[in-house]
Amino acid sequence: MAKPQRPKFVYAYGSEPDPRFTLANERTFLAWIRTGLAFIAGGIALNAFTLDMAIETRKAISILALGIGSIISLWAWVSWARVERAMRERQPLKHSPALILLSGTVNAIAVVAAIAFI
Repeated sequence: MAKPQRPKFVYAYGSEPDPRFTLANERTFLAWIRTGLAFIAGGIALNAFTLDMAIETRKAISILALGIGSIISLWAWVSWARVERAMRERQPLKHSPALILLSGTVNAIAVVAAIAFI
């Protein structure tokens, strides 16, 4: 007897989609994970190196980058599950609010860093 797939809230619904779409969804998940890791690495690197910037500003940007990296990594899994279930139920895919969060955070970090370097 085949072991049930997990998470059940995804795999217990609908039917198996075309494997190409499932694999594309997994590649998107991995791209989000890489983006989250890049933010985490950037936050660690920013705090590790001495820059011509106030330590409070450097720590604030570092914490912001670490936080957004963590949120993006968690959101990757949520988004993967949401898309996989929608594909299984043959439902339209919904817009991802993570895109607005990501672009807003990148812009905020760039503006704060630019002001700090002036």
